[in-house]
Amino acid sequence: MNDRLCELELFLRPTPSVDSDSPLVRDKALELIQGVDSERERGVRLFYFARDAIRYNPFAPMFCAEEYAASATLQRGSGYCVQKAVLLAALCRAAKIPTRLCFADLLNHCVPGDLLELMGTNLFTYHGYCELYLEGRWVKATPAFDSAMCQRHGFRPVEFDGSCDAVFHSTTLDGRPHIEYVRDIGRYHDLPLNDLIQAFIETYGKANPDLMEQWRGK
Repeated sequence: MNDRLCELELFLRPTPSVDSDSPLVRDKALELIQGVDSERERGVRLFYFARDAIRYNPFAPMFCAEEYAASATLQRGSGYCVQKAVLLAALCRAAKIPTRLCFADLLNHCVPGDLLELMGTNLFTYHGYCELYLEGRWVKATPAFDSAMCQRHGFRPVEFDGSCDAVFHSTTLDGRPHIEYVRDIGRYHDLPLNDLIQAFIETYGKANPDLMEQWRGK
C-alpha cells in the first residue's frame, strides 16, 4: 500500500473522541446520506447537519475527554468549535470519507462583551475545524457557527459545497472586521486533548480562573 493510501486509511479509523464506530454516530451518518450517491454531496449533507443541528456553545464543558466524544456531542445537541469538528469528522468517517481534525489560532474581532471580559483576550487558541478528502483532494470545512447564531449576530455563515475551502469570513455582513487567522497548528487523526487544555490554561487561565471553572462544567 502506498503512502497516500496509508494516510487515507488512517483518517477513516475511529478513535476515542472521533467515535465513528458508535452506533449512534453511524446510524445518524447513514440516515443523512441515504440515497446520495455522490461522495461530495454526502460530505455536504454531513457538514450542514454538524453546522446547524448542533448549536454552537462557547461555554460547553471542555476539560473532560468524555465531553469531546462525537456521540456525546450528538446526544447533547450543542458544543463549541472543537466538539463540532470532532462530530463532523466522526460522521464523515462513518460515511467512508477520510477526514482529519485541524487546529488554528485566530482573532475574533466580534467577541460579545461578556465573553471578551471572561476570556481577557479575543484570541481563540486551538480553534477546531476539519479537512475532508473529497474527489481526490483535501477540502477545509468549518462547522462551528450555526446559521441561527449567524443570523442573530450578522455574521456571514460558512457555506460548504465540497469543492472549495469553507473557512470563517474576514468580515461580517455589514463589513465589520470579523475573523483573522494568525497561526496554523496542524492536522491530526485524533484529538490532541492534552495540548489543547494546556493551551487553554496558558491563554485564559491566568487572566480568569473563573472561566476555567465554568469550562470545566463545575
